[in-house]
Amino acid sequence: MNARLSLLLSLLVLVLLADASSAQGLRERLARAREASRQPAPQLPDLPAGTRVLRDVAYGDDPRQRFDVYLPAQPLQGAPLILFVHGGGWANGNKDNPGVVEGKAGKWLPEGRAFVSTNYRMRPDTAPLDQARDVALALARVQSLAPQWGIDPARVVLMGHSAGAHLAALVGASSTLWRDAGAVRPLGVVSLDSGALDVPDMMRRPRLPPLYGRAFGDDPADWIEASPRHRLAADAVPMLLVCSTRRNDACPQAEAFRASAAAFHVAMQVQPEDLSHAQVNRELGEPSAYTQRVDRWLDAVLR
Repeated sequence: MNARLSLLLSLLVLVLLADASSAQGLRERLARAREASRQPAPQLPDLPAGTRVLRDVAYGDDPRQRFDVYLPAQPLQGAPLILFVHGGGWANGNKDNPGVVEGKAGKWLPEGRAFVSTNYRMRPDTAPLDQARDVALALARVQSLAPQWGIDPARVVLMGHSAGAHLAALVGASSTLWRDAGAVRPLGVVSLDSGALDVPDMMRRPRLPPLYGRAFGDDPADWIEASPRHRLAADAVPMLLVCSTRRNDACPQAEAFRASAAAFHVAMQVQPEDLSHAQVNRELGEPSAYTQRVDRWLDAVLR
């Protein structure tokens, strides 16, 4: 009996050690994946001929507070600029990840528009509200440098995808954020498939993906402070809310956000697209009816 018990205990120890090793291995693989996503792309994306590129322009002391500038070979007089905020669940991603720059720069640079892609500090050490403050600081820095690039600092549109769409919308909804950063009011925001326009509503949903809990924590007061819908005011900027019809939450949140903005007489347009969450970002700028719809909104705002 003692020998049998000893054997069973030995087997149990081996199973527990195997499980621990597997869990540790999974944690290490996830850590490596997160670190890889933070690394710059190995080379610049394909860009229109004559594009001028300024890499890693600082807007703060932290090495993550940097943006890349893509200037057209022949900018328009008083050219406009699109400031893009990448996605990645508030914890991952980079300003030059595949799909962030290529199609958008390929579309708008030949038309004389400039494109800037910014990084920001991320989780676990930086909460979404402070990430939005980073975006506002990047906006202020872009506007301060714009004249030397031949860009009109008053003709800037914020654009972001996923988590970046939430951050861009938060800055556009709350003038406190861009004013405190010393920025000039942006002309508008293009939100590409944000699932966090109403953060308290999102956080109370059943079967919430863990990434939202890691990003926003468990304090309802923090949810409200980081919620574009709850930061809305009469001086919020116009927004185009692109949403994937293949997700259950994106378009309903966009419609609710638009309805809230209407009470403040802030113009918002919801644009449903039969595209995946990733395609909403990657295919923008490629020749398509989708790109044309976004472009018409940009033309109207920038006119």
